[in-house]
Amino acid sequence: MNQDMYVEWLVKRKDPAYAWPARIGLGVLCLISLLLAFMTVWGILLLAVVGVGTFFLWQTLSIEYEYLYVDGTISIDKILGKSRRKKVMECSKDELLVVAPSESFVLKDYETNNMKLYNCSSGNKEAKTHTLIYQQGGQHIKLIFEPNDKLIQAIRSVAPRKVIR
Repeated sequence: MNQDMYVEWLVKRKDPAYAWPARIGLGVLCLISLLLAFMTVWGILLLAVVGVGTFFLWQTLSIEYEYLYVDGTISIDKILGKSRRKKVMECSKDELLVVAPSESFVLKDYETNNMKLYNCSSGNKEAKTHTLIYQQGGQHIKLIFEPNDKLIQAIRSVAPRKVIR
């Protein structure tokens, strides 16, 4: 089997309904605190607090997921604000239990009561999502994601019985 493969896929999460009103509100709040900063000392402190809060909230509103397959290992990273990266999961082909379309009946056999759930999809209702279930230590983890055909084919080339079409 050929494990020397590299496949990368990037999916942008759909902005939540409150994203634009929150961005506009924070912009207005920054302008007000800037005007207060010219008038009082407390305004400078307020400007610093609002500025830091705006920075972090702006980053959490813009999320992308990067799916990466390298040499039999699948990893998913969460990219916040196109600048910070946080690892969501990493599993090898030995830890992988099943990869199937999210509406597949085969997934019922692998689900447990205390299973962790990660949703790394875009959130679009029309998107074709897959579910990946893997075991890390004694815990089963269920992950919903949107791979492309190249990524599914790469996983299938290493673990053909674990990928359901």
